[in-house]
Amino acid sequence: MSDHNGLGDKVKSGVNKAKGEVKDQIGNATDNHSLQAEGKKDKAKGEAQEKVGEFKDRH
Repeated sequence: MSDHNGLGDKVKSGVNKAKGEVKDQIGNATDNHSLQAEGKKDKAKGEAQEKVGEFKDRH
């Protein structure tokens, strides 16, 4: 399935950012640096997906 309008990327972005935030917060609360790092990675992936979605919407 082809996604030309960026909506799919924006949805995935929101999911990854939320998942990353949860992992980051749990990692912080439990002093689990590995889980925190994984959360930060997921949030960064979500930010990148959001940019892709915005780019697709403009073009």
